[in-house]
Amino acid sequence: MYRFLLALGAAPLALLPAAVLAEEADTASDASILVVGQRKAPISLDARGLSVSLGDEQFAGVNARNVEDLMKYAPDFFVRTRYAGDSNGVPGFRGTHSTQSARTLVMVDGFMVSNFLGNSFAYAPKWGVVGPGEVAQFDVVYGPYSARYAGNSMGGVVNITTRSPEKTEAFVTLQGMNQPYEQYGTHDSYWGYAAEAGLGFRQKDGPWSLRLSGRHFRNEVHPQMFYGLTLSTASGSTAVSGAVFDPGQHMANAPGTASNPIFAAQSPAEITQDQAKLRLGYDGASGVTGEVLLAYWHNLDSQTAPDCYLRDAAGQMVCDGPVSIGGQTYNASGANWSRTIRDELLGGVKLSAPLSDAVTATADLSTYQILRADAFTSKGYDAGAADGVGTLARQGPTAWYTGNLALTARIGGAELAGGTSASLYRTDLTTYTLTNWRRDTGRAFATRTFGRTRNLAAWAELRVPVEAVTFTLGGRFEDWRAFDGSLGRVGTTGLVVTNRYATRHASAFQPKASAEWSIDADTRLQLSLAKATRFPTVGELFQGSLDGNGQFDPQSFDPNLKSERSTDANLVLARQFGKLKLTTSAFWQRVRDTIFAFTGFNQNGVTTSAFKNIDLTRQYGFELIAEARDVLIPGLDLDANAAWIDSKTLRNDSAPAAEGVQFPRIPRWRLNGNLRYRVSAPVLVSLGVRYASRPNTDLFGLQRGDTYGYTSELFALDARVSWNVTDRLRLNAGVDNLTNDRAWVYHPYPQRSFLVEAGWKL
Repeated sequence: MYRFLLALGAAPLALLPAAVLAEEADTASDASILVVGQRKAPISLDARGLSVSLGDEQFAGVNARNVEDLMKYAPDFFVRTRYAGDSNGVPGFRGTHSTQSARTLVMVDGFMVSNFLGNSFAYAPKWGVVGPGEVAQFDVVYGPYSARYAGNSMGGVVNITTRSPEKTEAFVTLQGMNQPYEQYGTHDSYWGYAAEAGLGFRQKDGPWSLRLSGRHFRNEVHPQMFYGLTLSTASGSTAVSGAVFDPGQHMANAPGTASNPIFAAQSPAEITQDQAKLRLGYDGASGVTGEVLLAYWHNLDSQTAPDCYLRDAAGQMVCDGPVSIGGQTYNASGANWSRTIRDELLGGVKLSAPLSDAVTATADLSTYQILRADAFTSKGYDAGAADGVGTLARQGPTAWYTGNLALTARIGGAELAGGTSASLYRTDLTTYTLTNWRRDTGRAFATRTFGRTRNLAAWAELRVPVEAVTFTLGGRFEDWRAFDGSLGRVGTTGLVVTNRYATRHASAFQPKASAEWSIDADTRLQLSLAKATRFPTVGELFQGSLDGNGQFDPQSFDPNLKSERSTDANLVLARQFGKLKLTTSAFWQRVRDTIFAFTGFNQNGVTTSAFKNIDLTRQYGFELIAEARDVLIPGLDLDANAAWIDSKTLRNDSAPAAEGVQFPRIPRWRLNGNLRYRVSAPVLVSLGVRYASRPNTDLFGLQRGDTYGYTSELFALDARVSWNVTDRLRLNAGVDNLTNDRAWVYHPYPQRSFLVEAGWKL
């Protein structure tokens, strides 16, 4: 409770009375949309419902190691970033679970980087194709209220706009990172660095512009997993010491049960990422504009030093096999070595051209190619150290393709828009057994899963102002197909046996409506209504598995999953009080056939995680967002927000015990705030706060804890100092999680972390 109160105190603007700041407004609010945040550039998304636009003004107060860090103080929003360089950072809106990745559309310069090959932490958007130094704007729209976007916008839409050169320019940014870390028997300090640079060119009297940029990133990451001993009756055990008993896990378990002693930490991951990008722009005098984008991303995740706590009588480390502690025999296993290598490519082209004074056409086409994705893993610690047996998970060919075509016509004061879109997602994953876990020579086939989904859509939207009220009506029709799904295995004869999934087909019409009332020059009211359908992904349908006997496990998948169908409403009221703007929002969403991963045991006692439909879930809540500039004293800016969320399972015929329970990982309260003070013209200091109350960890509300394996309360205070030494040179220093608060999203979030940064620009 004290952290909740402290978070309120650190984000005071959310509670400030308007009368304190009732002075003359510096600028009038936008005449057509409700946007929270920066005002220097128009929002790049079609904004219905609550919309947020963040720019340099907000970025100046953020310690950004990853590009998604730039959004970490946005209202009722988070990204599941466990460490700097995390490629599994799933965004969450309001009551969206932190592994429901398929409910968010994420784009870079309008090109799709959402990974709809699956729906979990492993299918996060491809944030890594963008470096934080090249971002001009982050735009966020909450909910599926625009007909322009697919039903995957059920949670919301994010677009990252990278900088377009205005002249010949260049920049270089260097970062150094450090995190002292202590947990269980692990006591270490982890270091990292990043170097980012870019060069831009624009023709002085011509239409062409060019931007080249790149980033090299390397970071050593605190352990994300901790391994527990399991009871055993094996003989020949080794007497050991050093295991750690976690009283928090003991208290969080059911009464009368105890947690297994923890004997090792996962190896600190050594993350190496390289990024290169080319952006070619055309801005013709006739109004024709175009863009070509190519982005390459390389990611190496090496984990080859598990931290084993156990020691035998001679002081030697023990990390595998039967061990005894106080006369009780256990088995130590799971502390594997691993190495994952990925090479990925984003390519896109878009064009916009006026067909007449009133009609404009736009088109874009893009693809995201996973050129290589190899995950090498040992079978145990001893095998890892000795280059022994292991497994290889190899993905490919895997990719997605998206295309859009739209026409916009202005007829008097009205705007009529319509278009079509298409997408294709394809995955292919093969696993092998290895005699040497580090190499794929001599590999032997184990399993293969593959499949495709495609989506065709047509949409239309009419926007009509009627005096002070603007009405928007729209609809989207989507036609979806899943095909070529299969699971291959080695049969009893030693030959590969392939089990085929049946082709699926479905369609849905998704109506949208919005009304926005300009009550006066400072007050805006907007009501948005929508229906959305989110079709199953390739992974949800086709990633079945084998049971304990090596047979196709019918309980590990459901190729007949129903689509998620939501009904949404959002009421937003914004009022400008001089230098203070307050925005209040009330939202409601009901989802039929929510797709969620259930974890349990199959008929052979093997743990499986399968996607199933939950009959009915519902969420509603309230948000208060406050923005103030030059508040109380010149140079003091504040952004703060608070959200209360009620998200519940209303009906679940397959697991009735979940009914009436708060949905997993959705906190009741979220508070974010950022205070920035310009001490002098070149020096800016900032303080940020992030808070989320403790949610349920599981669907039934039985697992609530504040330690490893649970989703805990989150509280973090962040601080930053920026110094513009000259017009071209800047120095920054910051610390995140200033109070060193420990928080968990099953895995541990970072403890106190330091960042130093130097930047130069031409």
